[in-house]
Amino acid sequence: MPILEKKTRDRDNQVLPKVPVPPLKQTLDMYLKCAQHLTKEEKFKKTKAIVEKFAAPGGVGEVLQKKLLERREKTTNWVYDYWLEDMYLNNRLALPVNSSPVMVFPKQTFRDHKDALRFAARLIRGVLDYKALIDARALPVDFTRGQQAGAPMCMEQYYRLFSSYRYPGLKTDTLKVHMNAASSGPEHIIVVCKNQFFVLDIIANSKQLNETEILSQLEKIKKMSENAEERLPPVGILTSDGRTEWAQARDALIKDQTNRDSLALIESCMCVLCLDEPSGLEARDTTRALLMLHGGGREKNGANRWYDKSMQFVVGMDGVCGVVCEHSPFEGIVLVQCSEYVMKYIIGSPSKMATASSVRELPPPRRLLWKCNPHIQGLLAASGDRLERLVNNLDMDVFKFKVYGKEFIKKQKMSPDAFIQVALQLAFYKCSGRLVSTYESASLRRFQEGRVDNIRSATPEALAFVKSMTDERATYTDAEKMKRLMDAINAQTNNTVAAITGMAIDNHLLGLLKIAKELNMEKPEIFCDETYLASNQFILSTSQVPTTVEMFCCYGPVVPNGYGACYNPQSDHIIFCVSSFWENTETSSAVFVKVLNDGLVEIRDLCNRSSATATKLADVSQGASKPHKSGK
Repeated sequence: MPILEKKTRDRDNQVLPKVPVPPLKQTLDMYLKCAQHLTKEEKFKKTKAIVEKFAAPGGVGEVLQKKLLERREKTTNWVYDYWLEDMYLNNRLALPVNSSPVMVFPKQTFRDHKDALRFAARLIRGVLDYKALIDARALPVDFTRGQQAGAPMCMEQYYRLFSSYRYPGLKTDTLKVHMNAASSGPEHIIVVCKNQFFVLDIIANSKQLNETEILSQLEKIKKMSENAEERLPPVGILTSDGRTEWAQARDALIKDQTNRDSLALIESCMCVLCLDEPSGLEARDTTRALLMLHGGGREKNGANRWYDKSMQFVVGMDGVCGVVCEHSPFEGIVLVQCSEYVMKYIIGSPSKMATASSVRELPPPRRLLWKCNPHIQGLLAASGDRLERLVNNLDMDVFKFKVYGKEFIKKQKMSPDAFIQVALQLAFYKCSGRLVSTYESASLRRFQEGRVDNIRSATPEALAFVKSMTDERATYTDAEKMKRLMDAINAQTNNTVAAITGMAIDNHLLGLLKIAKELNMEKPEIFCDETYLASNQFILSTSQVPTTVEMFCCYGPVVPNGYGACYNPQSDHIIFCVSSFWENTETSSAVFVKVLNDGLVEIRDLCNRSSATATKLADVSQGASKPHKSGK
């Protein structure tokens, strides 16, 4: 059976087109259109001249474009490596908050720690079932939804869920994927409890552990972790640090064979299970989101993690549960699909606790040992201090907007995603009186090895709309506001279609920049220009991550003066997770959430007034004998 699946999959992959290289003129025109209304006039004049020079016949742009087209011919996906390095591997910031998104499960009610371990054992069984589907290449192919629906999507990201590891590097990280076709890859899970690391083999005598056996092993781990004499330093905290700092610490660790052996086991595991201590905090949505993002710092569960591993499943003894995901191997949708499968498994199937007779006596899980000299102790303390600062800096607000959801938006014949993006622009404008460079991820999975490009949501049309909604002098009629709303939503929808069909500008510009570097050319002026640099500072970083099971996704801002805004639209409500940093005085998640709420209500009222007017006009025109012409 698996062989057949492999064949169909290869066929599916064959039919997927390669991601295109957009025409140079189209990208440069679009770049100017995206920048003009966000840039001061003088500066924009200079930018326009630079772009025209870059685009000139026989100029630098044409040379780079030709090379990029050649690269497309030679590779499966011309942008993949460029994008991966630029977006993730070259980034030196710590993974928690800055890079790793999390999935927050509903709060679980555990009577005692045995209950929590039972939940964890079920979760691991669910994960093993899902991994079996992946290994058999038996996952059904995803198809695109929303705009341009119905196209088959590349499934490669799923095959990296349990086989990837991100190694820290001094200048750039390395993402390794153990794609070993012969075996199904790693056969052990790393369990962290009280900052201590344990190896849980999931196979004994060539047979996978059942749920009862996993539970029994987890109970042994919990007991071993409580033995204070054997407690080792909290090495996991090093992985929460900046990537260069962690790379230096790792170099110090591997001087000792004991540490090399422990690292080798962690770096080859399938996933990490974090058994967290109770946080002592009230488990509201916002608190659970914070705890998932950074573990609450070193005094709580901040060191009970290993951030380099793609999938960390967190089970807190106080019912705070979720998944922390290292983002470089895959996008949010893959995290959602896996999380939903596991949650359905836990909720859906009656507990598969085996009878005592079929439970084997298994050797106890092994504790990983660490040798730490005073130098390494100093590094642990420094990493802990830096994590503490990150924890104290994150300002998070999880907000459930209950007035309406996507059903109301669809009734207005508008795209829910475009509608929400325009509402986010309105909220930002209400906060700061301007629009800024905005990132919305757009999936490129209709192409081979496709990841994402950017939908730039701060359009000129959005600016015109938000100005009409915030004008103190009340100079705009409802009809004018409504027209501007429709224009903003249409512009956003068109940008979305362009992006998911490989016609956005960010990846293309990045490709041209990287080609120039590869040719050892002087950096083209267009990429040194202030406008270009500012256009890549995403003060508003947004993403739609919808779920069908009760849970939500969140992440931190990508710049110090920015907001992260993740949203999950449901039929009658929308969950927004808004993040910012306390250290920046211009931003406040609570203020953003308040104006977002106000704006969403104002847009609804505008739509309702307009449809009431339209109904009235229709009634009047039907009552009149001559046909009624609306508008000018």
